[in-house]
Amino acid sequence: MSAESLLRIELFGSPGSRQIERQALILPAGTTVAEALRQAGWLDQPGRVAAIWGRPVEPDHPLREGDRIEWLRALSVDPKEARRQRYRGHSRPR
Repeated sequence: MSAESLLRIELFGSPGSRQIERQALILPAGTTVAEALRQAGWLDQPGRVAAIWGRPVEPDHPLREGDRIEWLRALSVDPKEARRQRYRGHSRPR
């Protein structure tokens, strides 16, 4: 296989709060997001959404050289509600 027919991509995922995993893969051209996740052993994690550079994509989305796949966990709390909870009870300075 020639170097032109290979893609270098990175996978980033968060198995838990404040944890980040990273894998670099070299895959054949034409590989999809789902195939890359399967190759990395990450596809068996339910409740996740795949994104490339922060934009959600379908599992059959074809990859390009240099793509960064992000394997995102579902939110456990709405970010606006979490902010309200953090600052509830704090008095405002005058």
